[in-house]
Amino acid sequence: MSNPSHIHRRTFLKGLGAAVSLPMLESMNPVRALAGAAPAKPPVRMAFMFVPNGVHMQEWKPAATGAHYDLPRILKSLSPVKRDLCVLSGLTQDKGRANGDGPGDHARSAGVFLTGVQPLKSEGSEIRAGISVDQFAAQRIGHQTRFASLELGTERGRQSGKCDSGYSCAYSNNVSWRDGSTPMAKETNPRLVFERLFGNDREGERNESLARRKRYQKSILDFVLEDARALTRKVSGNDRQKLDEYLVAVREIEQRIERAEGENASKPSALAGLEKPEGVPDSYQEHIRLMGDMMILAFQTDVTRVSTLMLANAGSNRSYRPIGVSEGHHSLSHHQNNRDKLEKISKINTFHVEQFSYMLQKMKSIPEGDSSLLDHCMIVYGSGISDGNRHNNENLPIVLAGRGGGWIRPGRHIQYSGDTPLNNLFVTMLNQAGATTDSFNDSTGMLPFLS
Repeated sequence: MSNPSHIHRRTFLKGLGAAVSLPMLESMNPVRALAGAAPAKPPVRMAFMFVPNGVHMQEWKPAATGAHYDLPRILKSLSPVKRDLCVLSGLTQDKGRANGDGPGDHARSAGVFLTGVQPLKSEGSEIRAGISVDQFAAQRIGHQTRFASLELGTERGRQSGKCDSGYSCAYSNNVSWRDGSTPMAKETNPRLVFERLFGNDREGERNESLARRKRYQKSILDFVLEDARALTRKVSGNDRQKLDEYLVAVREIEQRIERAEGENASKPSALAGLEKPEGVPDSYQEHIRLMGDMMILAFQTDVTRVSTLMLANAGSNRSYRPIGVSEGHHSLSHHQNNRDKLEKISKINTFHVEQFSYMLQKMKSIPEGDSSLLDHCMIVYGSGISDGNRHNNENLPIVLAGRGGGWIRPGRHIQYSGDTPLNNLFVTMLNQAGATTDSFNDSTGMLPFLS
């Protein structure tokens, strides 16, 4: 159309039980409505991805610093996005150390990862950590989006009882904390995440819509078809193409969830209380990627600007048979420098990074403004433990991906001095995302050398 209508950024495609938000379109740009106005600047998003049990540092950390470095074996799959990320070495979470509290390093590593606050080891049921960086951001910028934040994972876990040397299971199974005593429980079922993102806020309608879709084998997009057709008549040709590609992506995710539900329904019931929820794929890789793809859609449509994703819980002893590792991850992490165990740890670490690379490449492929979705993100990937055998909390394995709206200069390996607080990175990210602050928990200032 030669003169397309201006579309509001918060436009939804609506139908019974459905509210499908839209990606940024040309028709949402104020320049369409007011000649000469500056184009709308895409928002900055942040995500934090946690992996357990540390890594094999000898095959993680690059040998050289600066822009002219080679990706080691574990990070090799990041080659297609090497210019879009920084490997950060030397960062520390001091409060992950025992500091007089004795064993329990795995629980502490998750509880401290995004907080920088020493978790309370209690003989009773009391828990105490601190607000996490994602929730600090959500409390300051979350009002600008439909959801203040999104908490995702792939392993369920208890919120009560003891899981690690007297530490509450709440520490092992959460990295997101609303405040010192309230963990933000993560969602591990892709179906429930999908319904949250694309269902409307009226629970009765949403449940009725889901029941109808299952009964008549319909897509959620069938319920918003009339709205979608009306919208395509109002927007430019470029926007029509972008809208079509987006709706295809939504449907593709919906079909993947349906396949997982079909697989689970066709299998004999497991022991009572242990059955896998509908929507959770048999493939761990597919599970991670489904959750990552929905996080990406949430960023693309600006329904949230803050997310966490736990690839596994702290101390996870999951085996990785599809990549030839039958032993449990946690058991292997106590490798005592055994070459066979270190090789298997490297395989697990490489698998996790491959899933991270998949998500980054997906974000890089999504145009947004004059660049990509990844350019307007800050994605932290890492662990609260460095070497799983030593359980140390200095020189953590951390990658920061994205340009944060153009402020970060990626494509480098940056070595920081020993014991530089990881929370200095979080202070810097918070300010770039609009959640302005001078400090965050045990930070000592901004993290230099990123811009």
